[in-house]
Amino acid sequence: MTQPIARSSIASLVVAAALAAAACSRTEPAAEPVRAVKTMTIAGETSGMTLEYAAEIRARTESRLGFRIGGKIARRNVDLGDSVKAGQKLAELDPQDARLGQDAAHAALAAAQVNRDQASADLERFQGLKAQGFISAADLERRESTFKSAQSALDQARAQAALQGNQTAYASLVADAAGVITGVEAEPGMVVAAGTPVLRLAHDGPRDVVFSVPEDKVALLRSLGDRQGALVVRLWSGGEPLAATLREVAAAADPTTRTFLAKADIGRAPVQLGQTATVVFELPKADHTIRLPLSAVAQSQGRTVVWVLDEKAMTVSPQPIVVAGADGNSVVVASGLAAGQVVVTAGTHTLNAGEKVKRYADPAAPAGGTAR
Repeated sequence: MTQPIARSSIASLVVAAALAAAACSRTEPAAEPVRAVKTMTIAGETSGMTLEYAAEIRARTESRLGFRIGGKIARRNVDLGDSVKAGQKLAELDPQDARLGQDAAHAALAAAQVNRDQASADLERFQGLKAQGFISAADLERRESTFKSAQSALDQARAQAALQGNQTAYASLVADAAGVITGVEAEPGMVVAAGTPVLRLAHDGPRDVVFSVPEDKVALLRSLGDRQGALVVRLWSGGEPLAATLREVAAAADPTTRTFLAKADIGRAPVQLGQTATVVFELPKADHTIRLPLSAVAQSQGRTVVWVLDEKAMTVSPQPIVVAGADGNSVVVASGLAAGQVVVTAGTHTLNAGEKVKRYADPAAPAGGTAR
């Protein structure tokens, strides 16, 4: 009986020894490497911010032209981009119905003229008979009323004939000013109602540069007032910048883009309609302006933050900020930072609150140099 017990004890000792050896050979996990970051020290400066918006060159006045009567378009005499003169015929309706109406109005006028002449002759005869005492005053009054009615009918027929003459003339669409055709919205063969736009005409004259601004910049734009040359226009096709003067800012936002349409006057500058441009205006300079590179700004829990370095502990923590706007590749900070703080400018996407870091050492820098 003693031999099995001895073997069991020996087995237990072997297992215990193996476990002890395994425990002794277990390696500790590698420590998290200290991340290297680039930093910059905040220093307030006196500077302004430049805002740029995409724009388009348009005519000061652009009209949507349409016929003043309905009908079928018989012909269109101009094409997109054509230059036209004031009084030039642009399009025509089928004139058949208008001519028939004019003929009917002339016939009605002739009949009213005959009736008025007959009533006038009758009145003269009855006035003679009244003077001789052959008719009563009541009979003469009836003849006078008949004449007045005939005269009114004649006046109405004349007005109707003139109106019908105008309607016939309205079958031709005529340019009311010199300009350029910028849109064609109806083709020959189409039946259009009175007032339906057929052509768009950009009048010759001053040109505007049109652009849209967000709601938070409307007050700044309006503060420019009508100061001459407050805006600078750069054409995408090149050339010298143009001075522009703010002329109009929309009172309500566009329902789709939620931006406000602005127009600036560039006078009779040598530009083409529809050209694209950039409108530039500078905001007033302010003291203690803080600028950061875009890479320094991050989002955390729905807030805009930067990572601030504690130089003694060499740890980082998120600092919420308020951004006033962007200027090129820089961000202008409205509040949240003070001069002298050290901010991480590169490597922000991998940081955690309280994490230890080290400053990035540029391999190309001289020995002992550290990139900040």
